[in-house]
Amino acid sequence: MANNAIFARLANLWSGFISLWVSDIEKEHPEIAYQNAIASMIEKYTQLKAATGAIIARRLEITSRLETHERELASVSTDLEAALATNQDDLAVVLIQKKNSLDAAIAELRADATQATADADNAKDSLIQVKTEIDKLKAEKERMLAQMHSAQARLKIQGQLDGLSVDAEVQALGAVRDHIKSQVAQASLGAELQNSDLDVRLNKLRQSSGSVTAKAQLEAMKQARAAAQAAPVKNL
Repeated sequence: MANNAIFARLANLWSGFISLWVSDIEKEHPEIAYQNAIASMIEKYTQLKAATGAIIARRLEITSRLETHERELASVSTDLEAALATNQDDLAVVLIQKKNSLDAAIAELRADATQATADADNAKDSLIQVKTEIDKLKAEKERMLAQMHSAQARLKIQGQLDGLSVDAEVQALGAVRDHIKSQVAQASLGAELQNSDLDVRLNKLRQSSGSVTAKAQLEAMKQARAAAQAAPVKNL
């Protein structure tokens, strides 16, 4: 008993592993899952179609027997009327018994025919329903797979766009930008160092002093010229 329980648990565990493995495959390949579901429904449809055919055949067989009994009853009824009209009582008794038997059989066949017709109608409705579900599943398969392929294409494009920033061309351009910035920084640093040099500052000071001296000389010359122009006026 213990061994049987262990084997049963191992079988369940193995079935679980198989189920998970199949589930993972179906997720990676949904077209397989859809096709398996469609194939299973088609198999059920085929089985249901065979059963429906048997039900319809039974209904036809019952209907045929009912029609035969009804024709026979009509013939017996005619014979019974003739026996009564000719006072053939012994024959009339036999015909009455046969008529009663036919009436009972016809009543039973009519009940069977009604049930067989209902069964056939239900079977046909079920068959149509299964066929409709198969068609819906096929349409869903096409729609869902189209959506999946579209999503995969979008993800691929997004991945390509995301990966553009790490392309070699962009990396090389980044290095060029850094080099240019470095050159600009070095040039700016040289200018800053030159401006801070003592000799440069002294030259600037001398240039400034020379300018002040020149301006003073210009002012003295202007005053002398003005004084010279004013002197003759005073002598007069």
